Amino acid sequence: MSLFKRLMPIKQGLSDAVKLFGGSSLCFLHSAPDSHVELHSQEQEVVIALGSNVGDRLSNFNHALQLMKKSGITIIRHGCLYETAPAYVTDQPHFLNSAVRAVTKFGPHELLGVLKKIEKDMGRTDGIRYGPRPIDLDILFYGKFRINSDTLTVPHERIWERPFVMAPLMDLLGSDVENDTVACWHSLSIHSGGLFESWEKLGGEYLIGKEEMKRVLPIGNHLWDWSRKTSVMGVINLTPDSFSDGGKFQSVDSVVSHVCSMISDGADIIDFGAQSTRPMASRISPQEELDRLMPVLEAVVKIPEMNGKLISVDTFYSEVALEAVKNGAHLVNDVSGGQLDPNMTKVVAGLEVPYVAMHMRGDPTTMQNSENLQYDNVCKQVAFELYSQIKDAELIGVPAWRIIIDPGIGFSKNTKHNLDILMGLPTIRAEIARKSLATSHAPMLIGPSRKRFLGEICARPAAIERDPATIASIAAGILGGANIVRVHNVRDNLDAAKLCDAMLKHKRSAA
Repeated sequence: MSLFKRLMPIKQGLSDAVKLFGGSSLCFLHSAPDSHVELHSQEQEVVIALGSNVGDRLSNFNHALQLMKKSGITIIRHGCLYETAPAYVTDQPHFLNSAVRAVTKFGPHELLGVLKKIEKDMGRTDGIRYGPRPIDLDILFYGKFRINSDTLTVPHERIWERPFVMAPLMDLLGSDVENDTVACWHSLSIHSGGLFESWEKLGGEYLIGKEEMKRVLPIGNHLWDWSRKTSVMGVINLTPDSFSDGGKFQSVDSVVSHVCSMISDGADIIDFGAQSTRPMASRISPQEELDRLMPVLEAVVKIPEMNGKLISVDTFYSEVALEAVKNGAHLVNDVSGGQLDPNMTKVVAGLEVPYVAMHMRGDPTTMQNSENLQYDNVCKQVAFELYSQIKDAELIGVPAWRIIIDPGIGFSKNTKHNLDILMGLPTIRAEIARKSLATSHAPMLIGPSRKRFLGEICARPAAIERDPATIASIAAGILGGANIVRVHNVRDNLDAAKLCDAMLKHKRSAA
């Protein structure tokens, strides 16, 4: 189902907003080349598109964002990252495209000048129109204003014909029209249904995932299109008190052997945890966690079997995340979503690695208390609380294109809540989409493997006996929209993932 059709219930509200900000109530700014009217009295919210197809495209994006921030452009939201085939001039490399929402006190032509200077400083020169460039920065929207001058047109006149611009622009919105500025942007669309209809007219979500346009997440040294298949993350606990395999992997040799076995069974990612997060687990220090983790990490990164595979570090300490990434880890898996270490999101932003933000209330010692188990609607509340954490991370500098979301099965949830989440993954995405379409598109990770609620339902007190129930829960999650499954038994769960992927592919081809 297309995004536009999923958003149909809000169309009437959008139409009302468009009417309110259309016609005479919309502010217009007209300027001539020799007589610019500029605004300095208040901050304006703007949308800026980014494109690059020369050199290290992702590094170009990161550098451009840093220069924008230094220039006085405060970025508040990021779109997803897209790899797209070139348009107009097709004999050139593929582009990376995205967009950001920002606030600035620059007037529109001042802002244009700042962006042109950044392009020049980054090596862009006059060349073939629509040809290769290290960075391309375009103003898509500026406050509530329509601008027409010899040097600047806002909205950008070719938005409506460019999927590679419309897709990241849509990511910056929510399905709810959050304020009058966003309502005004909708009113500036060439279609009566606002930007949602404009995106649908181009093809909408049906365009994503093809060779011409892929939504990607940068990880390791490549761009990952997570929609192609479910990725299997193998769990290795380096703790003596893990609920499933505590004490089993206390030597480096035993860990390396198990990693090789998991990779042979088909694991895409190996997730190392050196801090127990089972209910009521006592917290160890960052140094003790590092003492457990680093000898293993140093050994594992050297084995040839890890070539092409990814390493995740399961930690809520920023110091551990920093050292792990410096020594070969590719992503940070934080069960607290940044709540247990105030420096975590800042450190992750600086490391420029993917960040798994998981939902949990409290910490392992308090997450299962009565207060933290109170929900009126667990899927809606998990979505709201998780989005709030991700929004904070984004303001610090973790872009949406590096976020992986995890609803936190088993963490501050009882059996009923876990079942609600397994059956309600589409609801969680839809609730997040009300605030941020970019975040709702992020890869979703689930980790029900061998957890207590499966034992309660199936009368399996021993964790090792819960693999069949795990397979069933993993299958339900994948069919509900999960992209990564975190499991102890890689071999059997990989088979379940392959079957679910085949079913979903068949469903799409028949649509």
